Amino acid sequence: MHPLCEPLRPLLGTWRGDGDGHYPTVEPFGYVEEVSFGHVGKPFLAYSQRTKHATDGRPLHAETGYLRMPRPTRVEFVVAHPTGIVEVATGHFDGARMWLRSTLVVGTDTAKDVTTVERDFEIDASPGGDVLRYALRMAAVGVPLTHHLAAELRRQG
Repeated sequence: MHPLCEPLRPLLGTWRGDGDGHYPTVEPFGYVEEVSFGHVGKPFLAYSQRTKHATDGRPLHAETGYLRMPRPTRVEFVVAHPTGIVEVATGHFDGARMWLRSTLVVGTDTAKDVTTVERDFEIDASPGGDVLRYALRMAAVGVPLTHHLAAELRRQG
């Protein structure tokens, strides 16, 4: 593992669990999520995420990107969404909690208007723990920054 990524080691692996989505423009929904963080020895972690509807199993969302730690406690996150949106975020990671705030959100001509994304992660990597919780807030389609998603995922394998 690249030395700059060593503090991110607790994130490595595949995580699965359930979440709830809310937003003023959609009906509340439950989902099943899988998130993976991996590395190839370079100074970043690869990230992938996908969700399915909790009731009928249809695909809901996916995203992929990279998490970098250019200096201690500082993180940078670049994420591409298949909806035509690219999100660039910066924040801090203290070994158990990560706070990310978008510095840039851009979209294609046909993408929905998303202006801000904030993500908070909390890792319980204690023996028998292995839980990753997160909350995501978003400002989009004329709605100010508000809660959108929250999930609790457990490390697989």
